[in-house]
Amino acid sequence: FVGELKDGKVSGMHNWVQLYLEEKKGELDYRGYVVPKSRSQAETNSDDHLLSLQFAWNGVEKFVGTSFLGVSPEFEVAVYTTCFLMGEEENDITLDTGTGDVFDLKIRCYKMARDKIGTAFPEATAHYD
Repeated sequence: FVGELKDGKVSGMHNWVQLYLEEKKGELDYRGYVVPKSRSQAETNSDDHLLSLQFAWNGVEKFVGTSFLGVSPEFEVAVYTTCFLMGEEENDITLDTGTGDVFDLKIRCYKMARDKIGTAFPEATAHYD
């Protein structure tokens, strides 16, 4: 969720606050975003709360990592906890941001030791207005 390097790869790093802090320290090099699949002519703009990003962290490339942007940590914990309690590794949800943008998401939630959240993160599967 907040990121680690494992076997020469970036693992996690899906929290926007952590991304901001690492970029501020000069440890993260933001390379751009990947436009999610669209059901319409929806465009990525300043009021979106979900982006798939490309970046290098501590010199290691992460080619695609999706993050909620500008949401509270409480929101993220609530979404991931709900998906964990539902018991599925892949949870398909629709998120209406209230700004006219709607995202279809797959919340991936992997367990550790059968009763703990090992990792959880969003994947944008569609974006539409």
